[in-house]
Amino acid sequence: MNKRNFLKRLGLMSLLAFPGMLNLDELLKANENRPAGDLASDEDFWLAIRQGYQLRPGFINLENGYYCFLPQETLEKFIGHIKEVNLQGSYYMRTVQFDNKKIAAGKVASMLGCPADEVIITRNTTESLDLVIGGFPWKEGDEAVMAEQDYPAMLDMFKMVGRRYGVVSKKVSVPMDPGSDDEVVKVYADAITGKTKLLMVCHMINITGHILPVQKICDMAHSRGVQVMVDGAHAVAHFNYEIPDLHCDYYGSSLHKWLSVPLGAGMLWIKKEHIPTIWPLIAEEGKELGDITRLNHLGTHPVHTDLTIADAIDFYMKVGAERKEERLRYLQTYWTSKVRPLPNIILNTPSDPKRSCGIANVGIKGIKPSEMSDTLFKKYGIYTAAIDGAGVHGCRVVPNIYTTPEELDKLIEALKEMAA
Repeated sequence: MNKRNFLKRLGLMSLLAFPGMLNLDELLKANENRPAGDLASDEDFWLAIRQGYQLRPGFINLENGYYCFLPQETLEKFIGHIKEVNLQGSYYMRTVQFDNKKIAAGKVASMLGCPADEVIITRNTTESLDLVIGGFPWKEGDEAVMAEQDYPAMLDMFKMVGRRYGVVSKKVSVPMDPGSDDEVVKVYADAITGKTKLLMVCHMINITGHILPVQKICDMAHSRGVQVMVDGAHAVAHFNYEIPDLHCDYYGSSLHKWLSVPLGAGMLWIKKEHIPTIWPLIAEEGKELGDITRLNHLGTHPVHTDLTIADAIDFYMKVGAERKEERLRYLQTYWTSKVRPLPNIILNTPSDPKRSCGIANVGIKGIKPSEMSDTLFKKYGIYTAAIDGAGVHGCRVVPNIYTTPEELDKLIEALKEMAA
């Protein structure tokens, strides 16, 4: 960074330090007519966004996939909800907690373009999808199709229903860098038989960042009489889409990831016609079979988290879905484009930018992922996640909108040195 740009950014940071001189609303209003693609590389704009996060010093956090912590604006509102629920105590729990949870579910539904009476708030993606897998009306001999790159918790649930109901699991392997959507669709199509009842597919594979052609997979499966459940753990508030456009039957996600809701919030969407067929995880009598809330009985839980969902959505919509997607894709291609051609570097993420967004995975020949992540953290101060399985051997690198190119430059230099 040259001296002029450094001083310019320093001045911007000083303005942000004093409330009223420059805030997020003013920043967004000043840039409301700029195309998201142009803003993606405007470092002054994103540096201003960065000031809304409290970042831990001492290392560069490039593992925002497990949990995206809250911006200060949302965090303060979360703390306020904790205080209010604590103040009201049992009165709150016995009066409005369920109404407020329904309102939160409705806001998630609106954001994702689906009917409010088809969405419930859960605790995470695992709970959402395991509820469907465990509650599906299986018969002995039924088959389910999934990929070896799918999340282990759901694969374990399929093993359990296999032991319990005699369901046969058939695993496929998704190509790392497909040349076309049809190549991916064919992998799933070839695994379907007349006994297949449910197909699970990732919207975005968590270990590589690969975005799959979900709509085409769903259309293919439906033409064969097979229902489709989508793992959208890393998709909600990461890139822009609406669930009905995917043509799926079930969709689950974690809201504490890219939406930056406090820990312990997820969502499940079920197509209305399937709601009566799914058995709940925890029983609750007295509700109609078509009422999706009968699948949502959890007992007492942290209701202040539910209240913060609306605040997190407000922040996301304020920043802008398209702006966020463009920024995340820009950051990912910024570093992957510089290391992909290097000797001994292995990119486990598709080369086509349209097939990924913020997440990517990089490996180095001759270095185990655990050793690689350990070196990145201890020697270079860069925190990543080691991935070593399902044909993927490398470190998952996950920036967020507060990440700077200067931080990614440090990753690039570290990878160059390690690969050499």
